[in-house]
Amino acid sequence: MVLSEPYWDHHIPLPKLGPLHSRLVTAFVALICFINSYDGDFVFDDSEAIINNKDLNPDSPLSNIWKNDFWGSNLSSNSSHKSYRPLTVLTFRINYLLAGGLHPIGFHVLNVALHCVISVLMIDVFAILIGGLVQDGRGVKLNLPPKASFLAALFFAAHPVHTESVAGVVGRADLLCALFFQLSFLVYCKAFQGGDKKFSVLWIFGSILLCAVAMLCKEQGITVLGVNAAYDILMVCNVNIYELAHQLLFRRKSVDIGGLVRSGLLMRLALLFLGGSFLLYARWRIMGTGPPSFTEVDNPASFAENVILRIVNYNYYYSLNAWLLLCPWWLCFDWSMGCVPLIKSATDWRMVWPLLLWCCLIGLVYQALCSQDSNKRRTLTFGLVLLVIPFLPASNLFFRVGFVIAERVLYLSSAGYCLILAYTVGYCSCHWKKHKVHYNVGKNLADRGNQSAAVKYYREAVRLHPKYVHAMNNLGNILKERNELKEAEELLSAAVHIQPDFAAAWMNLGIVQNSLKKFYEAEQSYRNAIRFRKKYPDCYYNLGRLYADLNRSIDALNAWRNATMLKPDHSLAWNNMVILLDNTGNLAQAELIGKEALKILPKDHTIMFSLANVLGKQEKYKESEGFFLNALKINPNVASCHGNLAVLYHRWGKLDLAKRHYELSLRLDPSAPGTKENYNMLKRKLEQRQKTVG
Repeated sequence: MVLSEPYWDHHIPLPKLGPLHSRLVTAFVALICFINSYDGDFVFDDSEAIINNKDLNPDSPLSNIWKNDFWGSNLSSNSSHKSYRPLTVLTFRINYLLAGGLHPIGFHVLNVALHCVISVLMIDVFAILIGGLVQDGRGVKLNLPPKASFLAALFFAAHPVHTESVAGVVGRADLLCALFFQLSFLVYCKAFQGGDKKFSVLWIFGSILLCAVAMLCKEQGITVLGVNAAYDILMVCNVNIYELAHQLLFRRKSVDIGGLVRSGLLMRLALLFLGGSFLLYARWRIMGTGPPSFTEVDNPASFAENVILRIVNYNYYYSLNAWLLLCPWWLCFDWSMGCVPLIKSATDWRMVWPLLLWCCLIGLVYQALCSQDSNKRRTLTFGLVLLVIPFLPASNLFFRVGFVIAERVLYLSSAGYCLILAYTVGYCSCHWKKHKVHYNVGKNLADRGNQSAAVKYYREAVRLHPKYVHAMNNLGNILKERNELKEAEELLSAAVHIQPDFAAAWMNLGIVQNSLKKFYEAEQSYRNAIRFRKKYPDCYYNLGRLYADLNRSIDALNAWRNATMLKPDHSLAWNNMVILLDNTGNLAQAELIGKEALKILPKDHTIMFSLANVLGKQEKYKESEGFFLNALKINPNVASCHGNLAVLYHRWGKLDLAKRHYELSLRLDPSAPGTKENYNMLKRKLEQRQKTVG
């Protein structure tokens, strides 16, 4: 059996633990989730199966457990439910004997321990179903999908739907049945360890024997033979059901019956069928060849006269069971006595749930049979097999059952759900990480200034995931900086269309639209960004810049003031307010704003520079000089600061200092606008002064 490791396994967000550690963690999770039931009392059905059941008493003949049903009634009695579970009753009797009476703590502790063991064994079951029974050269079994099987086992260990089976003592029947169900399956798998398409009939008989033991714990144990058969067909013989059905229906190719015979499949299926038939016949004989009798209160749908109504209500029950697996929010120990009213009309809104269930099931079956991905086909198929086959005895399809819904019958079926859920997590993680890898590489490249390479990775992230809005936003930003404004606008527009509440994308779109002179659209984009993120100082800042471009000075000042209120250290907003007030001649107000800003940002050289210019225009030369010099102490290599300080000295009459700072400004930036002209003007003035002195 040659199978590849599922590509999605290593993407599952779990550490890769060794076999021992993964089992210890799984057992611990199962223990933590259900240990709080250890000191519970006998409740609900426990009163009949434990307290009032004389077969538990060591004084009663041990042989009685083989003659009576689960509740202690004689199987031949008309009142018997025909639940033949002698091995489960035997464990109750042992609990009674060890505790010296009906002390519930021992019963509960054993239930929790069984659940821990079953959860641990699920790792092996899931590993085989996902990755196959693959061995190394020494014959040691390889666990190909360690994370997937570990995750599925964790889901199983913690699933709340197991509450009734683990916390209720009568749930022991489901636990023991599940344990021997697993052992039967694992033993069946051992039949193929010889390799070279050989198999051991002895191990197959061992599997059938363990199936019989599971049935003596609870009738549901018979279903393991169906799982074994499915494993043999789909995994061992690698039969593609879709292709086989296509061949049979359209007769394009003859089915290779000879190959199936040579592989031993037909012989193994015959052994399973004969073994199962014998067990069912023996069970029928023990039951007294008559079905159990139930009342309408136990299962109202089964007593409906109209066949259509029965079918509809059965399907509604199935949808409720599916919902309990998906969202075990409202659990209940007893769903009879009218808890689930019958659907009696096609206008009943609950008709939606069976339809939804079958749509989901058909979708899963389609993916399980028709997907081009063999890993996906295998995992989903076995998930459905484990989900459906153990549930069949409770489905009302073959015989009437004595309940409407019983969460305990989902104990084994939940394994199929957990397998599908683990696959879903792995698949989503795999595809998400594919997109994230390109996004993260692009982001790292952009952060290091390599924008050309970043664009390549962002484009690939968007190609792989056309709705990856964060990649669109970052790519749009880079294109904006490269002045590729049209494409940037298209990307950012698509991002906000996909995710209308993406405030950052709205703001960036506004910046691009502002650059394209689409002022009205830019304002609307900024407003949308603020609508979705109320406290967005950067967006208020950019909105202020838009208003300044439109000469809406009051609106610009208000926007920048909002930015500084939301983010008091927003240097750009403070500085722009000072500059705008300076440019509009509001020098006194500009001075107040500048000084207010420096109380919050005392070392911001840009605000010092702007305030110094304002003070210089007001002929407050000494105060202006102080702010220029402080700004130069913080950042001495700003040409414009040296240039403007030189202008100040020039006006102030300190011509030597003016000459010195003009020269420093020109040394830092020879092309500084106006500085060279002012310097030449100063030199002429100095020459005239020297001539006058001379």
